[in-house]
Amino acid sequence: MDKMTEVKADIEYKIEVEDKSFVLDKKKYNLLNNINTSESITDAAKLTGISYRTALNHIYKIETVLGINIVNTKKGGSGGGGKTTLTEEGFSILKECKKINAITELHKDVNEVEAIVKDIDKSKKIMIISINDKITINIPLKEEFAVGDKVLALISYDNIFLIVEPCNSSIRNVIKGTIAEMKMDNQTICVKIDIGGVYLFSDITVSAEKDLDLELGKEIYIGFKAMSVATLKA
Repeated sequence: MDKMTEVKADIEYKIEVEDKSFVLDKKKYNLLNNINTSESITDAAKLTGISYRTALNHIYKIETVLGINIVNTKKGGSGGGGKTTLTEEGFSILKECKKINAITELHKDVNEVEAIVKDIDKSKKIMIISINDKITINIPLKEEFAVGDKVLALISYDNIFLIVEPCNSSIRNVIKGTIAEMKMDNQTICVKIDIGGVYLFSDITVSAEKDLDLELGKEIYIGFKAMSVATLKA
């Protein structure tokens, strides 16, 4: 597809504790994050845009499903001064959510390519998928896939390398193409490459663009590791 995939605003976070799991939406994540910074459920609820009762319900559901305590409330003396903090388990959940945020932000621009599984090599644990019956890509084997299955291959912009000449390396996928477009975005240049009627995008630095002497119409090779390709059944 000749477009980027936007990251959805309503990211969900699947949290697993032993044999139990719970899916947090963005609002529940914000609640935990605000409790961590404000040390108050009342203030955290206001910052999250929910009522105090709703905040308590969210906490109760998470704790009940996972079977752990995620907050610890200490009452103040006669003058008040109580506070609510995340327990060690609660902070671990928040940290995992932040990791997901960081990874999502890093790979927010994704190429989507429709393909078909052409071959499966179980001994090497790889699959070969074909784009337009012309271009083949090596990807890790997925047991649920079979030859002939239609798949959607996802490759983030920053996982695609531009190469002037192919060389020996650990990169399994090297494809020849032509630069169709270059667009500046802050200090990054988004390069659109035509690989035979299919367009892939790569984000590179300004210095890399100068070193490679890139220009519209120039023939170039793109490369990406097999492990950098995520696949879904189409």
